[in-house]
Amino acid sequence: MTKNKLFVLGVFAFCNTVFSQENAVVNYPQVKGYFAVLHPIVTVNRDETLYNFSDSYTVGFPTGINVLKNDRFGYSFEVVPFIKTVDGKDKVANVLFHPGLLFRYKHGFTFVSRLAFETGGRYGFTAVFNKVIVKSKDVSYFVATPLPVRFGNEHPPSIGVGIQFGATF
Repeated sequence: MTKNKLFVLGVFAFCNTVFSQENAVVNYPQVKGYFAVLHPIVTVNRDETLYNFSDSYTVGFPTGINVLKNDRFGYSFEVVPFIKTVDGKDKVANVLFHPGLLFRYKHGFTFVSRLAFETGGRYGFTAVFNKVIVKSKDVSYFVATPLPVRFGNEHPPSIGVGIQFGATF
């Protein structure tokens, strides 16, 4: 087969996949699971600005279940263990319990409003901006930007930002 025929065949297969997924009928409610890797980038409070990767490294592993009521709204429950490494020593530093509401929009965008309860004594909320970047029949891959706001445990209020990559199934 020539390169031109292979190219045309590839474009046809891609378009067929994209358009057949858009026209598929979806039954609700649906339950979806997901797993991700979260890298906090910076946390700011009135006393200091803390950057991940400078004096220590923290990584989280969000795992959760989404219950989708319809194509626009759902409920999510997530648990996030955080591992922190300082001076070559690592440990599970915190576990976050993270229930929230999903507000789904066109083109794979989702806004998630979450409550936050940490085993380290902090609490608050997290706004999450999520975008599906690759969607297939069984798995969707996404990138998200969480903005955690935290209070309590004798620390000043803080706000942070992170980057998260994951898959729903």
